[in-house]
Amino acid sequence: MALAALIWDVDGTLVDNEELHRQAFNAAFTAAGLDWHWDQASYRELLAVTGGRERITHFVQTRDPDRAARPGFPAFVRDLHIDKTRRYGERLDAGVSLRPGVARLIGEARDAGLPQAIATTTSRVNVERLLEGTLGREALGWFSVIASGETVTAKKPAPDLYRVALDGLGLPGASCLAIEDTSVGLRSARAAGVPTLITVSRYSSGEDFTSALAVVDRLGEPDLPSQVLHGSLHGQAYIDLSLLRIWHKENKLNKEIGNIVNAI
Repeated sequence: MALAALIWDVDGTLVDNEELHRQAFNAAFTAAGLDWHWDQASYRELLAVTGGRERITHFVQTRDPDRAARPGFPAFVRDLHIDKTRRYGERLDAGVSLRPGVARLIGEARDAGLPQAIATTTSRVNVERLLEGTLGREALGWFSVIASGETVTAKKPAPDLYRVALDGLGLPGASCLAIEDTSVGLRSARAAGVPTLITVSRYSSGEDFTSALAVVDRLGEPDLPSQVLHGSLHGQAYIDLSLLRIWHKENKLNKEIGNIVNAI
């Protein structure tokens, strides 16, 4: 089964933007008169909870369970997250860059006629704003499916977002390849049967990526090589479509060998 599509995560993968999210959360907290502050260490831990509303809810349930038990708590979280999203958008509009190699690899896939999709816990409006700000408005049409946080109730590490993307593509998971940056995203993709490349980001270094096809520091460019942390670049200096096809084929062969061994 040849590689038939790419499925991209967004936050941390297309753009190393989790720091912008953290800043926007803190600004929203201050504007609401709250004495909460998420430093980088605590935010790294909170990233295990995917989805902005879910992250706020988890934080309050842990820190102030009495507030979380109040009847108006869901509306409070909703309004707080709306303000956070607005503040995050302002930071995006101020200028943000794609990670090295992202635009090139998206372009290579387009030139090859390879379908692409997005599977992300962030909101649709955040995805659209990021794509328009980095690749141009036309980029919204480059992805056959955009499975965003609103489309499912169970977010990553549940496989639901990837299943939405696969349904939209009309493909089985094994025929696709996901590009993620966290262990939570990896678990989500693998639970949907999608082999996965990890490009480590600011907040995900040191996580368990054992089941990934490969782990690299970035996709890289001809003048900015990738550093492989797990797996093999097969003599290449950066990740391109041909290398993704090699990894995908290797994964298929390894599964077939494993099935044969298990049958003996």
